[in-house]
Amino acid sequence: MSESASRRGALLALAVLTLVWSYNWVVMKQVLQYAGPFEFAAIRAVLATVVLFIVLVLQRESLRPPPLRPAILLGLAQTTAFQGLVQWALVDGGAGKTALLAYTMPFWLLLLAWPLLRERPDRRRLAFAALAALGLIFVLQPWSGIGERLSTLLALASGLTWALAVVISKRAFAGGSVTALRLTAWQMGFGAIGLCVVALLVPERAIEWSAPFVWGLAYNAVLASGLAWVLWALIVQRLPATVAGIVSLAVPLCGVLLAWLLLGERPDAWEGIGVALIGAALVGISQAPARTA
Repeated sequence: MSESASRRGALLALAVLTLVWSYNWVVMKQVLQYAGPFEFAAIRAVLATVVLFIVLVLQRESLRPPPLRPAILLGLAQTTAFQGLVQWALVDGGAGKTALLAYTMPFWLLLLAWPLLRERPDRRRLAFAALAALGLIFVLQPWSGIGERLSTLLALASGLTWALAVVISKRAFAGGSVTALRLTAWQMGFGAIGLCVVALLVPERAIEWSAPFVWGLAYNAVLASGLAWVLWALIVQRLPATVAGIVSLAVPLCGVLLAWLLLGERPDAWEGIGVALIGAALVGISQAPARTA
């Protein structure tokens, strides 16, 4: 395959991946009509783990586990905490708004990387962080009462746990001794165990095993977790990191648009301003270089 054909294939994979992950915010919101958030998150994670290990076998990659302690911590942060908080936030929060707030991960990573990874942000990144904080104020609207405050805080907390997972991954697996796909499969497995424990401990409504619920599970396990990570591995391999990083910016913005079109989640004026400011800030944070202290 020629280099140009390889790049076109990777760009097509990038577009498909963006659509799959963006639309999944609508799917995750819809399945809550048929199940509690933690049981759905647990079943999804278990099925996704099975799919990812099948992909590992098909890719002929090693099934040997990575270093256990950091892998378990990564699973608890990236799967148990992140997925659990996201699904909890979606109970009362809109899909688009939750997607945007969960993807504030680069904002939290900027704050965590300074003390934990000794990556000191430059003034430009700090300015964009301030812009993101202003956008969060507009989204939170502290002057208008409680409203969906719990959902908003849960979504923000999910972004924080995702950033913590990135820090854990960078500190423990910076040497590249384990592939991204193998690490994802194992951390997903450990995180699935954590979600199963939460689902057993928290009382929830009985699952309504309907066609829409099964479709939502299949979409999450096969497409959003299985196919998506294969596409991601292809993108990382064939495209520059800056181009691959577009996914982290396009997904929440497309999620907001799809939630508006499919779920009727139209943001009010203040939320619209906040969404625009956070989107601009995330673009700036992702593009501005960091300095090592």
